[in-house]
Amino acid sequence: MNHPSLPYIAPMGVFLLFLALGDVLGLGPWEHPFRAAVLFFVVWAFSRRLLDLNVRSWTLSLGVGIAVFLVWIAPDSLVPGWRSHWIFQTFGSTASSLGDGHNQLPVVLVFRTVRAVILVPVIEELFWRGWLLRWLVKPDFETVPLGSCTRSAFWITAVLFASEHGPFWEVGLLAGIAFNWLIMRVRSLTDCIIAHAVANGALSAYVIVSGKWEYWL
Repeated sequence: MNHPSLPYIAPMGVFLLFLALGDVLGLGPWEHPFRAAVLFFVVWAFSRRLLDLNVRSWTLSLGVGIAVFLVWIAPDSLVPGWRSHWIFQTFGSTASSLGDGHNQLPVVLVFRTVRAVILVPVIEELFWRGWLLRWLVKPDFETVPLGSCTRSAFWITAVLFASEHGPFWEVGLLAGIAFNWLIMRVRSLTDCIIAHAVANGALSAYVIVSGKWEYWL
């Protein structure tokens, strides 16, 4: 019998494996559609029963998503050289994960955007808000209602979410706090997925229009 945690953590495990392989092997443009296809398959195979289309509050979901996007770009937009400080560089390079010239290839831009807007919100929210936030309250996490958490679970999840975003950890922390607050408020994983998708969608559009590829780690 499958472990109850598997649908929440399997997509994240595959997602992180791709990130590690990309850094080590320096994969080419073909990797973007391949990665999207594999991640979609894993989500469908393991996690589709956890997903629904019932949004509790479109207003809060859209509002939080837009707010997270604005917070994400604010420091670097308002303070030139902000990201070059050692306190951020210590946690990783701001160099884009896109290979040389790949930002000119439509197939790369399309599938990188698909990954950011559709797949990443589902994968990350299943793991962070659907599983970890509750598992930290009680390992028998299925007995913990969505949106119920302790203070320590709230902050541990937010900090770990921040650490996933490397040199953007400070805005990652604020995003983690915002998404944690949202699920506590509406108790709906779908709302968090929508908010995350809105934030990533706005950021993807900003990256492509402005050419600030460093936001696509």
